[in-house]
Amino acid sequence: MQYQLTVRGRSPKTVWEYGVDLRTFFRYYRKECLHDVPSDLPFEEIDAAAVSNDQVLAVDFQTVLSYMNYLVIDRQNTANTRLRKTSSLRRFYQFLTDQKGLLQANPLEALESPKRAKSLPKYLTLEQSMELIQSVDGPDAERDRCILTLFLNCGMRLSELVGINLSDIRHHSQTVRILGKGNKERIVYLNQACLDAIDQYIAVRPKDGVQDKDALFLSRLKKRISPKTVQYIVKKYLDRIEMSAGYSVHKLRHTAATLMYQHGNVDIRVLKDILGHENLGTTEIYTHLSDDQMKKAANSNPLANFSVKKKKS
Repeated sequence: MQYQLTVRGRSPKTVWEYGVDLRTFFRYYRKECLHDVPSDLPFEEIDAAAVSNDQVLAVDFQTVLSYMNYLVIDRQNTANTRLRKTSSLRRFYQFLTDQKGLLQANPLEALESPKRAKSLPKYLTLEQSMELIQSVDGPDAERDRCILTLFLNCGMRLSELVGINLSDIRHHSQTVRILGKGNKERIVYLNQACLDAIDQYIAVRPKDGVQDKDALFLSRLKKRISPKTVQYIVKKYLDRIEMSAGYSVHKLRHTAATLMYQHGNVDIRVLKDILGHENLGTTEIYTHLSDDQMKKAANSNPLANFSVKKKKS
């Protein structure tokens, strides 16, 4: 885990999930393969750390295949969850093979990843997005409007927006520096709506008694705003336009990407860089077509208005 965090530059959240995945596997390994725990011991109470080094190195391909079946049948994990757990195990045994030299070959090298479930991301329409921004009012209106504007125009992640500093905003180049997953920096361009929203908020942003003077967004306690507070703000305004069911902060990121792709004709490779995706495959979920686009495509067929009238008998 330290190797993934420091050498590979994975984010703390990713490394934490990686550790959870390994713990789940070795709990299963003790219960179903080693049979060294009482049968009535709750799964969550099994000590994964009790597996010896030799037992770790003895894990084979068949054991992991059985584990995959367990994830489907007993834990009812989704394809995406199983994909991550497969990746965690394969990466762990690759580390034992290549970095530690404890194995001659990775026993899980041939383990295929479950096929990722493809589902269209949920997003607001252009009209709903404008309605959401227009619904903002109250004593923190400038701050809240700026938050929604950045989400809907830049497609930022929650952690990225919360982490923005005043020093990250460069008015001369109309950009903002974003610290994304794995501490990877990227530059995002700010359109006029974003620049206006930032200027309006900064004009009323507290100056005295601020604990984190460089933080862009502040709470009412004059501290850097927390992710939980931002989630509450977004939900409040989604409730106002009756769109809170099934929607969240991350759905605003989906909305920004979808609007840029559908209405702005943004190239998918450019969209990948804007969103800070590592792989183009992640960005390709936004290439789905709206109903209007599919209807327009069908009507553009030169045979769309060609039909043979039935001959009179």
